[in-house]
Amino acid sequence: MSLYLFFDVGNTRLKWAAVESNQNPSTQQKKLWAYSGSINSKSLQSEEHRSELADYISKTLPKPTAIGFCCVAGQEAIFNLKSLFPQWNDLVWQQLNGDSPVPGMRSLYQESAKLGVDRWAALIGARALSNKNTLIVNAGTATTIDLLGSNGVHYGGWILPGLWLMQTSLASNTAQLELPTRTEHHGFGTCTNDAIIGGCDAAQVGAILYGIQQAKKFKLPIEKIWLDGGNAKILANEIQKINLPIKKIIEVTEGLVLRGVWSWLRQNP
Repeated sequence: MSLYLFFDVGNTRLKWAAVESNQNPSTQQKKLWAYSGSINSKSLQSEEHRSELADYISKTLPKPTAIGFCCVAGQEAIFNLKSLFPQWNDLVWQQLNGDSPVPGMRSLYQESAKLGVDRWAALIGARALSNKNTLIVNAGTATTIDLLGSNGVHYGGWILPGLWLMQTSLASNTAQLELPTRTEHHGFGTCTNDAIIGGCDAAQVGAILYGIQQAKKFKLPIEKIWLDGGNAKILANEIQKINLPIKKIIEVTEGLVLRGVWSWLRQNP
């Protein structure tokens, strides 16, 4: 069995996945990855944890045909990642960057090298899944919202604090607001806890709705919205409460960044 192995090194989580080389990144199915997993990204800083991770992966799957990765956690994380498998030192680690060219796609970012590679990878992953006018929302530590046209052009996007950052900033920078506990809420909060939770949710959902309106200025009516990241299901649940057509075009997915690395690697064997 011939495998491709991918890594997505984020600020919070390190994720990996492997697929058979004859699979296609345009495939949509629940059980997509032959192997997958994730750990805290800080584990790369520990020699002991790196050894455990390398041992687990190398014993779980056969030697891959190729390894692709993207990283937003800095050069030290890249160095530590590449040190995992000395027994596979004949393999070249292929790194996706924010300015890596992709056939049929381009970004209008002023300095493409400064486009976050996680955003570029998610855009590539979304493009593999459809050729529609799309908003790609990655709701993690930060929430990113990017506009991708059916023509393959990335028109830019936004970066805003994720739900946790929004909530903790209120607790850290005010005298009387505590870190809230997520509860079921509807509309305006009638207690401080629900007011914070609901307000932060509304800010995230509002940004998505605003993105739909902004896309119209480019004459790009949004046909698909991909929600990925640790808070994707929370935002999807909040959007389902809104009586708007947007509910029909939203889909929660997992691993858009890994899918993007996969799609890029297939085009750059």
